[in-house]
Amino acid sequence: MNDELTRTVRALGLEHYKRHIFLCADQTEPKCCSHETGLASWNYLKTRLKELNLSGPFPLVYRSKVNCLRVCRQGPIAVVYPEAVWYVGCTEPVLERIIQEHLINGNVVTEHVLASNSQFRSQSA
Repeated sequence: MNDELTRTVRALGLEHYKRHIFLCADQTEPKCCSHETGLASWNYLKTRLKELNLSGPFPLVYRSKVNCLRVCRQGPIAVVYPEAVWYVGCTEPVLERIIQEHLINGNVVTEHVLASNSQFRSQSA
């Protein structure tokens, strides 16, 4: 790895993350959710992770805004790794539960699960 890339990895704290949440927030498919809803969810997630000190300086949760997770129904859609749990309807109240219950405490919010990888179902967080 070159020096610049090494500095970027360290600055982002990539080696410290426990979980990674991807949220489709740049909605281009109106059948998923409106563009405004997607961006409101993204802004909420970003703000709450900062407020709870989960995004740095030694972050527990890494977040990524993606254009589309290809589900395109009942969005915004989120997926949390390493557990590979997919969530639907990720508006602010649902995201708050995901943050508190899954990202912080490792408990899947079952009422909002779309799909999950079976290899992780029996493992604890």
